[in-house]
Amino acid sequence: MTTSHSTPQDDRPTWPAVRKGWRRKCPNCGSGPLLSGYLKVRDTCPVCREELHHHRADDGPAYLTILIVGHLMAPLLHIVFVNFRPEPLVLFTIFAVGCVALTLYLLPRLKGAIVAFQWSRHMHGFADSAA
Repeated sequence: MTTSHSTPQDDRPTWPAVRKGWRRKCPNCGSGPLLSGYLKVRDTCPVCREELHHHRADDGPAYLTILIVGHLMAPLLHIVFVNFRPEPLVLFTIFAVGCVALTLYLLPRLKGAIVAFQWSRHMHGFADSAA
């Protein structure tokens, strides 16, 4: 026998929330900003007043960013080196700038997606209860 403990008002679809988080918007309303700075999660959404202060992404966005950037740039580096043989300093400069730019682009988006995933699954942190 299966029973559901969630009510229809508690139903939070995961993928729409993750898409809103990727856009750095509130996972509840989709219009309020999720982050108050580059990576700081707002305490509440300024539009719908959804509480967001208890969601913690910790190192998840950093790990995912390293994973994605590494898996994209390493094969690309190999392809460029084998096919074009650029000067080492040119190769280093182009790929260093590319890695930094891709990292800066992905980090806040992945943080938004992780926070939105946590919100959709009712995964709340326990930082406030330890005090």
